[in-house]
Amino acid sequence: MKRLTPPISEKSLESLQAGEKVFITGTVYTARDQAHIRLVDEKRPPFDLRGSIIYYVGPTPAKEGQIVGSSGPTSSYRMDELAVPLMERGVKVMIGKGDRSEDFHKAMLLNKSVYLIATGGAAALLASKIKSRKLLAYEELGPEAVYELQVEDFPCFVAYDLHGNSIFRRASG
Repeated sequence: MKRLTPPISEKSLESLQAGEKVFITGTVYTARDQAHIRLVDEKRPPFDLRGSIIYYVGPTPAKEGQIVGSSGPTSSYRMDELAVPLMERGVKVMIGKGDRSEDFHKAMLLNKSVYLIATGGAAALLASKIKSRKLLAYEELGPEAVYELQVEDFPCFVAYDLHGNSIFRRASG
């Protein structure tokens, strides 16, 4: 088990291995399809992309006394093309669920970034690891707006590491 604290350096990613459990504590940004389109187009995005972590999530509305509602990952393949320019601008970690395209995997290796998966179906557990939430941009997108989350011991697994390994190829092969 490893721990990551943003901002993320390439050095902190070197020891990660596909299949390994990772806990994240610190700042994570939310972004899904529509937010990715806007982030790619922005000359000055609403947060510093360098060393950042983007979580593909659209939290459900919070019930009274909660910071967020259920916060499970969304399918990541929809962000494959849009993630590449964000990695080129410094994004180091993306969190979602499911396998990605071969082109994404190549770009990830080239940009020395990693892809983590959060467990789908564990949205209530994941929400309990979110300690604060602040709207940063694109409020009109509702749950798909960009939020800054402060997380503590947010559990993930390394899906693609810097060494070209994939948890999906290991699992099927």
